[in-house]
Amino acid sequence: MSDVRRPDDGDPIGPLLRAHRPAESFEAADLVRVRELVETEADPWARSLPLHLTASALVVHPPTRRVLLRWHTRHKAWMHVGGHGDPGETEPLDVALREAREETSLDDLRPWPDRSLLQVAVVPVPATPKEDAHEHADLRFVFATDEPDAAKPERPDAPVRWMSVAHARELTAEPNVRRALTLLEAVLHDVAGT
Repeated sequence: MSDVRRPDDGDPIGPLLRAHRPAESFEAADLVRVRELVETEADPWARSLPLHLTASALVVHPPTRRVLLRWHTRHKAWMHVGGHGDPGETEPLDVALREAREETSLDDLRPWPDRSLLQVAVVPVPATPKEDAHEHADLRFVFATDEPDAAKPERPDAPVRWMSVAHARELTAEPNVRRALTLLEAVLHDVAGT
């Protein structure tokens, strides 16, 4: 373990995690693990750790209640956008926003309906020839766009697709992403009032 951090040391992650209310027991257990990671590691984003932070987002177009998913070749699944922090990045929302813009080409993304977390999920990542198996402590947000037709993939092998939340749940093979989509559906319902 690295130097232990105090919860009041100015880190943006601690207050974000303390404000988050897990939706179910799966998430509550993951939140405990992520809090421990953040409180005990000097750099919880370090990819050398067997459990390290990532940040991601579900991108929505609120007027049509559609969500944008990206094909992830490594996982062979439709998933949300996001990834690792770059060196020096410490603000989860900024990491998620940079990753979402890179992966969708949407320049107008903004936190929606606010800057809070949608979900905290610890996700197993299988080994590859280049890295050992590890886990991502993924901090998930919701971003909105007013220009859904401007979405473009960052690479030809990583297409993006707009779809209803129900269709997205059917297409993804990842249970944690299905749970995130269910949470998103509730947010869309609460904000739209339908």
